[in-house]
Amino acid sequence: MEIIPAIDLKEGRCVRLVQGQMDQETLYYEDPVEAARIWAFRGAPRLHVVDLDGAMAGSPKNLPAIERIVQAVELPVQVGGGIRTQDDIIRYLEIGVERVILGTLACQDPDSLRRLAETYPGKILLGLDAKEGYLAIKGWRDITRARAVDMIRQFPEAPIGGVIYTDIQRDGMLVGPNLSAIEEMCRASPFPIIASGGVTTLEDLIALSGLSHLGLTGAIVGKALYSGRLNYREARDAVRALDEER
Repeated sequence: MEIIPAIDLKEGRCVRLVQGQMDQETLYYEDPVEAARIWAFRGAPRLHVVDLDGAMAGSPKNLPAIERIVQAVELPVQVGGGIRTQDDIIRYLEIGVERVILGTLACQDPDSLRRLAETYPGKILLGLDAKEGYLAIKGWRDITRARAVDMIRQFPEAPIGGVIYTDIQRDGMLVGPNLSAIEEMCRASPFPIIASGGVTTLEDLIALSGLSHLGLTGAIVGKALYSGRLNYREARDAVRALDEER
């Protein structure tokens, strides 16, 4: 199971929010490239970058910062936040982003998601952000009546690269992941699952790694790393040792 550091961008800076609230930010790096280089040095396998401004606006807003991150580190970078059109996808792929995350578009227009996945096989990640199991879209401002576990079943044949499942009530709260919901998603999904939201301790990661046999391939970690609650190298080595034992 990969431990994937998150870099959330607001106005070109690396910040962390609480439950996605734009007015509850903590600034960690004025220059997000500094954060990217730190995680690369500590052995991260890839980076998870979110354009917070883009998520709110419905179109990419931090493209220059993301391009600098991609150029600065030799790591695969996956990007989400406000990606709603094929042109958005092309722009990101052209600057070297490995995979793009589609959430709102997938919920509002599943057919477009299927077509884009077929056009860019393996390059599209399905982003499912949920509150009490129901999908949240448009920067988490709108809670739909669609259940995340039902949405994942709509794309059984699409060449999607994976699913990022985020429990938004736990995001940035340092309260631990929603293990039961993540397990439900793993059992329902024909695609690899990456868990996000609430991961705080080494014990959280060990518990998540116990779902690897169900298709959980990664865990995104943000605030716990930036606040010092979790040591990246220690966590990586511990999870790697568990995976090798299995």
